[in-house]
Amino acid sequence: MAGFSLIQEVSRLAAKQASHSISSSLSKYVPQNPIVRYGIGIALVAVALQLSLVFESSFGKTFFGFFFPVAVIATTWFCGTRPGWLATALSMVVVQYYFISPLRSFAIKLHDLPFSLTFFGCQVFATWLVTKRKRTEDRLRRANAALVEEMAERERAEDSLRSARSELARVMRVTTVGELTASIAHEINQPLAAVATNSDACIAWLESENPNLPEARAAAERAAVGATRASEVIRRIRSLISKAPTERVPVQLNDVIVEIVDLTAHQAATSNVSVNVELQPDLPLLLGDRIQLQQVLLNLITNGIEATSVVSERPRHLSVRSQALGADQVLISVIDTGVGVSPELIKRLFEPFFTTRAQGIGMGLPISRSIIEAHGGRLWAESSPNQGSVFQFTLPCTASVPA
Repeated sequence: MAGFSLIQEVSRLAAKQASHSISSSLSKYVPQNPIVRYGIGIALVAVALQLSLVFESSFGKTFFGFFFPVAVIATTWFCGTRPGWLATALSMVVVQYYFISPLRSFAIKLHDLPFSLTFFGCQVFATWLVTKRKRTEDRLRRANAALVEEMAERERAEDSLRSARSELARVMRVTTVGELTASIAHEINQPLAAVATNSDACIAWLESENPNLPEARAAAERAAVGATRASEVIRRIRSLISKAPTERVPVQLNDVIVEIVDLTAHQAATSNVSVNVELQPDLPLLLGDRIQLQQVLLNLITNGIEATSVVSERPRHLSVRSQALGADQVLISVIDTGVGVSPELIKRLFEPFFTTRAQGIGMGLPISRSIIEAHGGRLWAESSPNQGSVFQFTLPCTASVPA
């Protein structure tokens, strides 16, 4: 790419320099007034006549007619086609009158006819050739000017594109930070709310006339659990950002599903979405990062609730299912009756920054897929417009973990 850019830049500078040189030469030597152009043509023919007469008188009766083609070519090149044809006609008349016998007459003798025709033909051919070459040069000059303008326009467009990309990247960074902040706040809000509630309950039990120490102790223990969970959320987020290795522990996915369904129960109720949980009993355990798997399920269930909440012509249902696939895999399905996704868009659902939501940034599903794949599983989606979507993922279970 660097070599191509260098070649493009050299070509642009060369074309610009060539166009500038041609334009400078023409503006310097070509008169703009038509009268002056015709006058120059007449003057050059007159000079050619005088030089031919001088050389003829000095060197005998030899015809020095090469001055006339020079005058015609110079007139055509510098003054234009029409002044060139005028110079051609004048040179024919002058040569016929002064140099072809009978002199000082326009009569042509038969034996001088081949010479006259040859001379006149050469004059006409020279004028035609120079005119064609001049037109070619003019087209080349205009093409070079257009090329320079196109390159300048392309450079301006590339500058605008770079500016737009820079601004888009800045907006994405700001949006991503906002979304990440909101996600972290949402994750931490639940355990912190539990900490506050249990702390208030503990204080109330202790401040009563007959302090209930067992209840106060139980409330304090629940507050400690909530604080520990908030700390774990922060630690897992920091691990994810710093690319630290995930912490794999035995996980029962049925318990994780129940936790996330309870966590999103308020959102589902607010959106009038009924959530149905179908869990296979005695689901095999697997080794994984519990917090990250919670994040995946939270994202899938939240997306399903949001997609279903806008439906009005049919019941709003969301189903979460778990089942074992043989002895070595677990399948989790999140099924909604939402708006669905077209076949063209579903192929892009897991692309970073691609989203079908007005307020989304398109990072939830790519991150979820990365987490599942890091656990050795697979996440995919199936959907039909106006019929709902199904998000499923499989995870390997381990026989070394006791049920």
